[in-house]
Amino acid sequence: MIIFGTKGYLYQLAILTLVCGQCGNPAAHTLRKRVTKFTLFFVPLFPVSTSYRTQCTFCGAEQKVTKEQADQLQAQDAGAQGGGQAYGQPQQHRF
Repeated sequence: MIIFGTKGYLYQLAILTLVCGQCGNPAAHTLRKRVTKFTLFFVPLFPVSTSYRTQCTFCGAEQKVTKEQADQLQAQDAGAQGGGQAYGQPQQHRF
């Protein structure tokens, strides 16, 4: 018997102050990277999909962004932090 499936990982990359497209308020937004990995016998082997999203902390609205936009936002945050702070700690979520 072979046991296989997927497991999701959620990484918080940065916290940015942006104007929300949904509510129009300048609020903190979290930039997150979601990676889904293929697993074999509960061992994650390789990524199947990767997506980037920002979420408004005021209204909770999420917006999908491209990898290039995420890299640009992360670089913007590193410049504002004066060298950057390591936010890339994984938060494990099953979905």
